[in-house]
Amino acid sequence: MMERAMEQLNVQLSRLTRSLRRARTVELPEDNETAVYTLMPMVMADQHRSVSELLLNSKFDVNYAFGRVKRSLLHIAANSALGRLLLSTTPCQSSFFVLEDLFLFSCLSCGSVECLVLLLKRGANPNYQDISGCTPLHLAARNGQKKCMGKLLEYNADVNICNNEGLTAIHWLAVNGRTELLHDLVQHVSNVDVEDAMGQTALHVACQNGHKTTVLCLLDSGADINRPNVSGATPLYFACSHGQRDTAQILLSRGAKYLADKNGITPLDLCVQGGYGETCEILIQHHARLFQMLIQMTQNEDVKENMPLELLWHSLDEWLMLISTELERTRKNPSSPSSSSSEIASLLLKQRESDHYSTTPKLSLLDHHIVMEAEAYVDGEDVISMTANRLSAVIQAFYMCCSCQMPLGMTSPRFIEFVCKHDEVLKCFVTRNPKIIFNHFHFLLECPELMSRFMHIIKNQPFKDRCEWFYEHLLAGQPDSDMVHRPVNESDILLIHRDSIFRSSCEMVSKSTNEKLKRGIAVRFHGEEGMGQGVVREWFDILSNEIINPDYALFTQSADGTTFQPNSNSSVNPDHLNYFQFAGQILGLALYHRQLVNIYFTRSFYKHILGIPVNYQDVSSIDPEYAKNLQWILDNDISDLGLELTFSVETDVFGAMEEVPLKPGGSSILVTQDNKAEYVQLVTELRMTRAIQPQINAFLQGFHTFIPPSLIQLFDEYELELLLSGMPEIDVEDWCRNTEYTSGYDPEDPVIQWFWKVVRSLTQEEHILLLQFVTGSSRVPHGGFAYLMGGSGLQKFTIAAVPYTSNLLPTSSTCINMLKLPEYPSREVLRDRLLVALHCGSYGYTMA
Repeated sequence: MMERAMEQLNVQLSRLTRSLRRARTVELPEDNETAVYTLMPMVMADQHRSVSELLLNSKFDVNYAFGRVKRSLLHIAANSALGRLLLSTTPCQSSFFVLEDLFLFSCLSCGSVECLVLLLKRGANPNYQDISGCTPLHLAARNGQKKCMGKLLEYNADVNICNNEGLTAIHWLAVNGRTELLHDLVQHVSNVDVEDAMGQTALHVACQNGHKTTVLCLLDSGADINRPNVSGATPLYFACSHGQRDTAQILLSRGAKYLADKNGITPLDLCVQGGYGETCEILIQHHARLFQMLIQMTQNEDVKENMPLELLWHSLDEWLMLISTELERTRKNPSSPSSSSSEIASLLLKQRESDHYSTTPKLSLLDHHIVMEAEAYVDGEDVISMTANRLSAVIQAFYMCCSCQMPLGMTSPRFIEFVCKHDEVLKCFVTRNPKIIFNHFHFLLECPELMSRFMHIIKNQPFKDRCEWFYEHLLAGQPDSDMVHRPVNESDILLIHRDSIFRSSCEMVSKSTNEKLKRGIAVRFHGEEGMGQGVVREWFDILSNEIINPDYALFTQSADGTTFQPNSNSSVNPDHLNYFQFAGQILGLALYHRQLVNIYFTRSFYKHILGIPVNYQDVSSIDPEYAKNLQWILDNDISDLGLELTFSVETDVFGAMEEVPLKPGGSSILVTQDNKAEYVQLVTELRMTRAIQPQINAFLQGFHTFIPPSLIQLFDEYELELLLSGMPEIDVEDWCRNTEYTSGYDPEDPVIQWFWKVVRSLTQEEHILLLQFVTGSSRVPHGGFAYLMGGSGLQKFTIAAVPYTSNLLPTSSTCINMLKLPEYPSREVLRDRLLVALHCGSYGYTMA
């Protein structure tokens, strides 16, 4: 039956096509079903004369509804789109179903206005609704057919009729941004806020599609700017959901409220999720409080990858440039009050009080970020103090968003560029409040290139504060507050054999996981019942002694007899690198759980742990006499001495002397007065670093399992020794009794009397710093200060006189345990200069 219908249709279409090509009409079939398919192509092609002739003596019902969607020819005229397409096809390419659904293709041509008028005059109903509820006016509006719409309105088309989805003609104009037609139509609309089935008005859909002029027209016609749909979404919400920046600007300038939908999703949420940075900026310009919400969003893993980086970059760049200008002004006029801060605060507060954005001058995005801080402004407070907290949070957010675009463990070049560009201002922030590094700028700890810029500021903070910061961030995320506790599972206990404590400990640690060891340590010695913190302390104490046991050949005793250095010949033990890694794990675990170890390393090895370059003075720990020779080379002109040194040295390798070049071609490069400093540094690196580099690397691999390099950088080599091995007891009176004086000083000299009064007033930590500063070690030999070792054997603590000049600091020669103390004019000056020297001595300032 279907085939028969198709055959009849094709015959009819063939006749119709031939007739049209001859510009002649045919008689209209009597039945409406056949007649409508005869008329449809003519209506679509706007062949109004042919249609008129066919209808003249016909009984055809112009309101006849045909096809599956039950549309009339008036619908086709208003929606006509494929007349040319139909006429360009052969009959066999057409089908009943194509003709039936031609209304779906309404975008390719203008409406058939002449046919539409003809049908209206013959009584076609302009308000007849098809099966979807659409009237001819709906279809004309959807396709922007201005003439068709005008004629339909002349014949009383009802603009307020809704289709089955609740859409009216005004909705269709708003969807497609037909503003020129909307101006005409709204005059006939009784309710510009008519809602569709989802509660959406024409303003909602115009905002979603970003039709600015349409939005303005609707608002001017009285559309409700804050009307929510059934899910609570306002027009502003719709604009932000599609990143319609200009539309959002219009709405906000007209007083649109910032409202979330019923699920709590806000316009800002939508902008971030879609990555619409410019729309975010518009929101923040009108609602300064939203910037804080934007920053908080960076904590959400699901959205921070879409965070608009350009918005944050622009904000920070502009902000810091302003602060930099203020710093420069203050530097030039330090005595004048920071008037610019007051002016900024006043301007921002005025902006905040403004109800409508359009009534005030446009402020930069930066100003809106500061506005919250401006409320707390007090006279005399500068820009940096006023904005510190807010700026810190923004920088942190910017870093987190940059990191989302980089592989794990790498710092974004964009962020490095930002820090380098604003280096001066950021240092000013950190100097004023070093805790910013840990509370907000913790990302600097993850990038050595950036951390090096701020490390000197951090290391100037009290040792106690740095220790608190260290453990606060080291233990972040660990569930238990106790450092050492009994694990729940018996399998987590480290069962150690006393008669093979090194090997059994190594085996047990290797079997456990790092996370278990971080959570806590429980030790039981084989055949013993005791457990608890006392046993753990004993284990660390005994094991640390075993680590330096000569039988393992891992470490060798230094010249002072109290400290240890990795053994350059440790490879006699085939497992030496595995053992070095284990030793690093044990020291890392001890530091992690605040357990002290009974072992003291050379200052140079602590530097290796911290990543601090060694210098020639560190050589004294392994070869004091050689260190004195290097010192002599630096202190004297060697031009005419005929030393005939080259950049190549002999070194002991398993008892045999081998020549090792200090740099490529070193054996043919003479050491001169000009390059002697390079020679001394390269010799130092050979003796202290290159000779034991594999051992150092293996040790650090184990140590960094528990202690991140970024955190341990907070300390210098002296402080690291205190953290690992605790504070030694120092008898100041014994120290004083066993001190010698030279270069003009004697025990009765006022400067010496002041010196010992200052020393007695120092804290125990400062005593350690002084001892380390002068001798290179924090340890007093067994028997007291009388047994201090120097380059040539016993060498007492010595104080030498130095002529005083303004701001001159004490210096030292650790090879001979000598403090070079200037002849200060008062005890107060002496104390001040001495403390500066103690706290800065490890940063490379002169120690002759």
